[in-house]
Order: sequence, then structure tokens, then C-alpha cells
Amino acid sequence: MAGWIESTELMHRDAKKASRLGGMLAKRSLWLPTWKGWLVILLFCGLSGYGFIRGIYRFLAIDTPIPAKVMVVEGWISVPALKAAAVRFKAEKYEMLCTVGGPFPGEESNSPRNYAVVVADQFLEMGLPQAQVHAVPSGDPLRDRTYSSARVLRDWFLKRGQLPAALNVVTVGAHSRRSRLLFEKAFGSTVSVGVISMPIPDYDATHWWKYSEGVRDVLSEGAAYLYARLLFWPD
Repeated sequence: MAGWIESTELMHRDAKKASRLGGMLAKRSLWLPTWKGWLVILLFCGLSGYGFIRGIYRFLAIDTPIPAKVMVVEGWISVPALKAAAVRFKAEKYEMLCTVGGPFPGEESNSPRNYAVVVADQFLEMGLPQAQVHAVPSGDPLRDRTYSSARVLRDWFLKRGQLPAALNVVTVGAHSRRSRLLFEKAFGSTVSVGVISMPIPDYDATHWWKYSEGVRDVLSEGAAYLYARLLFWPD
């Protein structure tokens, strides 16, 4: 330990501990790192911070599709992501595509300018069969929009008579892990939920910290995921 850590006496040395104020105070020794110890601590913190920065986006932007016949698309995602979803829908032989989402900003809850409705029309324009595309619009809740969309979709399936055994949610980037979690909370343990994470076009995800959009996205989605995981309890 010599040269690594050193001890500092808080009080003058003597052979035994002394007590004061009826045993409420006693002499102690405090162990502190030397400059070598602080160097190792700083190195460890630096490596941990670098690993966190490199790994947090991959943690949030999970891509874990499962075998399923139902694809669910969050209506707010980008047009390139919608086109990629249409290609996968055809190639992987899904039987049903459901679009979810609420009204556009500033619109009333019953407005036809709804993400779910507009995106469903875009899928039809891309050549997907009308019988397989279903718009399931939700209202405009003040909070927990993803969960609200998932619950509306769950109720829609129940009205049709049966929940699917499995489904894949299509979303983008750092939103992916939270989307899967909230759909799992909405559908319960009887439905398996996978997630397809499309690339986000606004920044280079491998170096997200170099872009203001990336920093805002990762920090906000990271905080939102912690809230959904630790503090959000469905009614």
C-alpha cells in the first residue's frame, strides 16, 4: 500500500481511542488516496463515461423483432422509415399492418389530420393491400402518448374478438426500447412484443454526441425510459 494510499490522523496520536461527551465522540483515522490513487480513480471514471456514451444509444435503440403476423407502425416516424417498413411488411409476409398515433399538433382529438390515418393512406399509396392496412387512431392525451396508443390498439383488437399472439412495433432510434416497454405494459403478458428500430435520419447515431439533435434525443429518451420503467404504473 506504500505510495498508494496514506493515512491522516484526525487527532493527535496516542495509544488508545478517547471518547468525549459520554461516548458520543471518538478518535478515528481517515484513509485518503494519494496522487496515484486519484489518477486511477480519474482513469476509471473516464473509461466508464466513455463506455456509457458509446453504449447508451445502442441500449435505447434496440432492434429485436420476433416472429409475428402483425406489424404496428408508430405514425410519427419519418417517411424513409415508413418506406422501409413497407418493404419489410411485404418481404416478411406479415398479414396485418396497424398504424397508431394521435392528431397532429394543434388539431382536435377527432380531426382527420391524425398520424395513424395519414400514415395508413401513405402505406396504401405505396401499394400495400387495403384489406391488410388498418388505421387505429387515438386521442390526444396530455401524457404517455405511446402507452395510450398501445391501449387503444389493444381495445381495437379485443373488439375484433382476439388479441394477436405476437406483434412487432416499428419505431425509430432511441425511442425503441421505451416503445417496446409501453406496448408490453399495455398488452400484458399474453402478447409477445418485438420492436423494429429504423435509423433516424437527423444525425449519425454512432456519434450522436456530436450533434445537438442527437444529444437532445438521447437525453430525453433516456430520461423518459427511466420514468416508464421506474415510475409509470398503468391504471
